[in-house]
Parts: sequence; structure tokens; C-alpha cells
Amino acid sequence: MFDRLRERGFDVMVRNHAEAILGVDFSSETAELVEALLDVEIPVAELIASGGGEARSTQRLRRILNEAGWRKHNFHIETTVDGRPQGDGTSHEIDHVRRAGAGTLALEIEWNNKDPFFDRDLENFQRLHAQSVISAGVVVTRGQEMQTGLQAMIETFLRAGGIKDDAPLIEMGMKERTTRQRDAVARAMERGDDFAAAFARFFVNDKFGMATTHWSKLADRVRRGVGNPCPLLLIGLPAGAIRPYSAATPEL
Repeated sequence: MFDRLRERGFDVMVRNHAEAILGVDFSSETAELVEALLDVEIPVAELIASGGGEARSTQRLRRILNEAGWRKHNFHIETTVDGRPQGDGTSHEIDHVRRAGAGTLALEIEWNNKDPFFDRDLENFQRLHAQSVISAGVVVTRGQEMQTGLQAMIETFLRAGGIKDDAPLIEMGMKERTTRQRDAVARAMERGDDFAAAFARFFVNDKFGMATTHWSKLADRVRRGVGNPCPLLLIGLPAGAIRPYSAATPEL
């Protein structure tokens, strides 16, 4: 079912019979998701330019899913005894919910959050599945190859564009760098690095570091059993989803 994703370099992990459930009961909904993911393309400049808020690439993927019927929903679960509510109940907001004849799927995109957001997502899926509210949960994040290749991709982009200081990057939409960040790059350049190498190293460590949401953080949690016994589909976006710099094509 997910061979097309794997062939394109996506990381794919399934847990608790999720592939059988998705393939039999949610085949058309899963096909929608696969097509949306195969269309993901992120200009390399967006890795730098998304200074605050949600990345443009994530916004585009959300729009595609919304149009296909994967829409935000807030589940409210309330316990009643003899018709009387017991307490205020609990709410679980899910960014993308797809309802079908066989049941309901829940999906979260974690492009670049703090990694404890994975715990929140997986525990929400676990609770909703235990209440028979959802049939399976899906998480989409940066894949392993993408994560390890970010520094080299940004460095290549800066050199290809002849960018040698912050000014052009701020014009593209990058947040103003802090004094600490600027000083770290300056010290590296004093030691012999060019701007591209120094900036890429510190930028990736600050923005896409190990404590953010990416494949290895997600896979580790699932292997430890977080989210069990909810059927889970985990997807990591590949390095190939990043569109390299082209002088002939405006990046933004």
C-alpha cells in the first residue's frame, strides 16, 4: 500500500495492524493521503524564510488535506451516569480528521515543533482509540534523511545564491537573528569557515535541532509503546521533498 512512498524515500512505519486496517477499510482515504504526500515540495529557501508561525510547506499540505475532507475537529468526551454528566469531560483537538463509512482517521502534522508534541499526539490517539472514536492515527514529520541533510542543503543554497550575510535572508522573510546567533556565526568565520558553512550549521542546530519533531524522535517513542494499542501510521518526509536552489526559478 505504501510502496510508492517508500520508493520516493519516505520513511514509513506501521504499528498494531494499521496497514491492514487502512488497506481494507480506508483504501480510498489512504490513497488521498498518499497522493497529497507525493505532491509535497518545499523550496529550500523556505527552510530559512519561515521565521515564525507555521511553515508555508505545512500550510500547503494542510490545504490539500482540507480540500480532500481531512479537517480539524475537536472531540469532546464526557462520562455520564444515569444521564448526568460527571465533571467537565475531556477535549482532544486533532488537526486533520477523515470520516468514512468504516470509521474515522486522525492525522497530525509535526513539521517543526518541540518533540514532546509527539507524546501529546500519540496519547490523544490512544485515548480516542480506546473510546472507539478513531480507527487509526497518522503522524507526518521530517524524515531521517531529510533531517540529516538539512545543513548541507542550506549550505549549498547559500553558496549557489552567492549569499554572504544575513541581509538577503531577512529580505526573504527570515526572523532577525539574535546577538548570540550572529556572534556564533562570526566566531566560526574568524576560525576559517565561510558564511555558508557557519550559518547553515548554527541555523540548523537552532531551528531544526535534535529536540524538535523529526523521525528518530517519533520512531523511538512508538518503539517504546507510546500510543499503544492504537493502530498507527508514521510517515517521514524525504530529503527529495526539498526543491534545491535554481537561479532560473525564484525561490519565494
